[in-house]
Amino acid sequence: MKVIFLKDVKKQGKKGEIKEVKDGYGMNFLIKNGYAVQATNTGVNRLKKETAEAELQENLLIKECENVKQQLEKMTLKIPVKTGEGDRVFGSVSTKQIVSELKKQGIEIDKKGIIIDGSLTSLGVHKVKVELHKKVIAELKVQLVKEK
Repeated sequence: MKVIFLKDVKKQGKKGEIKEVKDGYGMNFLIKNGYAVQATNTGVNRLKKETAEAELQENLLIKECENVKQQLEKMTLKIPVKTGEGDRVFGSVSTKQIVSELKKQGIEIDKKGIIIDGSLTSLGVHKVKVELHKKVIAELKVQLVKEK
């Protein structure tokens, strides 16, 4: 029996895959529990249509991320920090602070997408990677300046 997986099933198949399974397993487990449907012509055609739509949405998302990437790479984000003796920064700048400064600039980014190599503990310009999408990674310049 051929089935189209509607959900990921461990060691069997991923969502959208068409696989040959034993009749009893397909009817009594996969189809009964909503993990798969029988692969008919209409089901296969629907799967192709959904896959094409998902691919189109993915391409639109990547283009949008590319536009944000261009904005980020043009700007230098200035973050005021408290400093002590010898211009040493108290603590370090976190991803949360970077996100809040970007929000002030009108750019919404998830803090999980910001990748800091090392820590931002000294004054000056630092480069931070921002993962907007799996395929789109921007490089943002973060400048730490003395708080007045």
